[in-house]
Amino acid sequence: MSVGAAVMMKTLILLFLLMIYRVSGADWAVNYSSSQICALKSSEVTIRCTYKYPTGHQIMKAFWTKYRAKKGQDYPDLSEDPEYSKRLQYLGDKQQNCTVRLSHVTKKDEHKYYFRFITDKNKKWMGTPGVNLSVTDLQLESPERVTEGDSVRLTCRSSCKLTDTPTFIWYRNSQRLTEGTIGNKLILKSVGREDLGRYRCAVYGHTLTSPEVYLNVTYPPKSVSVSISGSAVIMSGDSVTLSCSSDSNPPGIISWFKGKMLVGSGRIFSISKISSDDSGEYKCKARNAHGARYSDPVTLDVQYPPRSVSVSISDSKNKVGGDLVTLTCSSDSNPPAEICWLEENQSSAVGSGQSFSAVQSGRFYCVARNPHGAQRSDAVTVTVKVKHWKIYHTAVVVSLCGIVAAFIIGLITCYVKQKQMRPQFSSIQTLTDYSDDISIIFDPRQMPYVYENVMDVHPCTDSHDPKMTIHLYENLAVYGNVAINRNMP
Repeated sequence: MSVGAAVMMKTLILLFLLMIYRVSGADWAVNYSSSQICALKSSEVTIRCTYKYPTGHQIMKAFWTKYRAKKGQDYPDLSEDPEYSKRLQYLGDKQQNCTVRLSHVTKKDEHKYYFRFITDKNKKWMGTPGVNLSVTDLQLESPERVTEGDSVRLTCRSSCKLTDTPTFIWYRNSQRLTEGTIGNKLILKSVGREDLGRYRCAVYGHTLTSPEVYLNVTYPPKSVSVSISGSAVIMSGDSVTLSCSSDSNPPGIISWFKGKMLVGSGRIFSISKISSDDSGEYKCKARNAHGARYSDPVTLDVQYPPRSVSVSISDSKNKVGGDLVTLTCSSDSNPPAEICWLEENQSSAVGSGQSFSAVQSGRFYCVARNPHGAQRSDAVTVTVKVKHWKIYHTAVVVSLCGIVAAFIIGLITCYVKQKQMRPQFSSIQTLTDYSDDISIIFDPRQMPYVYENVMDVHPCTDSHDPKMTIHLYENLAVYGNVAINRNMP
């Protein structure tokens, strides 16, 4: 055979062998559902695969491995590895299915995994390029600080794209949120104080959650108020503590005001041994970078017993030239004191109220009293003087009034007695004075006045009048309008 023919024969044999190899290689295969798997830490991973081999072969061993053995070494079976033996579960068979499941995956499980099988004819086959497993946790991205009213987006991220289509769920302060979720994002529109808190995300069906992230929503002070510790009645000398509370983020700087005057700072404002000078309206102001607000004012009403009790009079020289002297009692007390007036060395009160009018001379003082005690003033001397012209005027008026009254009484008395002494004569009678031989004829028609039991003085005067005196007869005195007959026998 020629040289050319020999070369041609070898070429044909080589082509035949290559064709045989290709047919045989097409009968040996391992197919993986995915060459890249991203799984959540602590989750369970299922790697699905199938394999085939030529007929006439019987599978003696099928297993998974993660190492590419060095030349001359065999590949280790993961089911015999202590790190995998309790977590790895082969779900396949020795015919076509090579699916495997790995539970509780960790970052240490990040490797490339291969399926390998051995036939009864000692044929060994490994599916390349294998499956690359990545293990990820969840991280929550959010802005560090937002202001009330802002729109906020929170994102739940993983270091690799999860193989299974995940459903993300969200929690705020351990309460699941049902609104605002879009994929792996949480949208908060116009955040407020209620959105402040601890957030975390998770994937539905998995126990893994992201670390908590605190969403800090800042806002100006609100609900600023003051509270007072201690009893309802504040007495002079007590200790009083005022507390200012406010809702703000960041916490507000607190200032204290009495009226419009700045008197302190800090959440607590204390007054030890409070006095009346501390009475008044107090309020606090909370301020942060977003604004400021005042509380409603509270009133400190410091009560105390009367003090500084004193008496003043209307004339500073203590000599009043009128009929009355006005005394005024002043005192410092809370609640206002009731005032009563007393005269020295007298047990009963002579007056009440802030002012007292003295009508006579003496030493007077006032006593101020409220529920917490009483105090008296020093006594002041009052001299009441009356002007001489007033004395003279009073005496003249009294004298004139007495004369008029006496005159009226005299007239009334004369009239009454005249009525009582008038005799009732039916005819003219004659009386005879035997001593003088005088007979008196009485005519009742000519005698308008007849009196009984009268003296020989005029009844309306207090002096004797000789012209009105006549002879007296027993139980009878006759005046005027008489007829005297001296010619009687």
